[in-house]
Amino acid sequence: MPRPTKGPRLGGSPQHERHLLANLATQLFLHESIKTTEARARRLRPYAEKLITKGKRGDLHARRTVMKKVTDKYAVYRLFEELAPQFQGREGGYTRIVKTAPRKGDNAPMAVISLVLEPVAKKEIVDDAVATAKRAAAEAVEAAEEGATAVEAAEESAVEAVEAVEESAAAVAADPVDAEEDDAEEDAPAPAKK
Repeated sequence: MPRPTKGPRLGGSPQHERHLLANLATQLFLHESIKTTEARARRLRPYAEKLITKGKRGDLHARRTVMKKVTDKYAVYRLFEELAPQFQGREGGYTRIVKTAPRKGDNAPMAVISLVLEPVAKKEIVDDAVATAKRAAAEAVEAAEEGATAVEAAEESAVEAVEAVEESAAAVAADPVDAEEDDAEEDAPAPAKK
């Protein structure tokens, strides 16, 4: 016996819930994106993904199985002929749920459920991109360490310069006359040698 789902049903009866999910799936296949309540979107996701998996199979038995649930012939045609080929490289995760602002009337949490039609990157390309990112991160860490040593050297030279200025200021404060004579001797031109 099938195990019933947890929590309240989306409709009043199991039959109402089946029709509700079938209609939501039909609209999802026709429009590729629909706005509904968050609870309905969460219940629709596994339902629609199982139908998409059957659409990827593409044989007559799969088509008849989908036709038992989704009775709109154009929606089934669109699923098998237009949407399923776009999902061939994808192993799952055919739908995406994005939460939106609550509904104005009753403040119900709303969501947009849409089909993920972006192409899937091949595993080799992803591995290459990950390796490149790791190399770039290692180079950035090395550059940061070298930059840190350069900054430390600059800080040390700045500290030495400040100490030298403080020493000369202390010398001037101790004996201003000698300091002025020393400055005058330094500024005077050296006598020319003959």
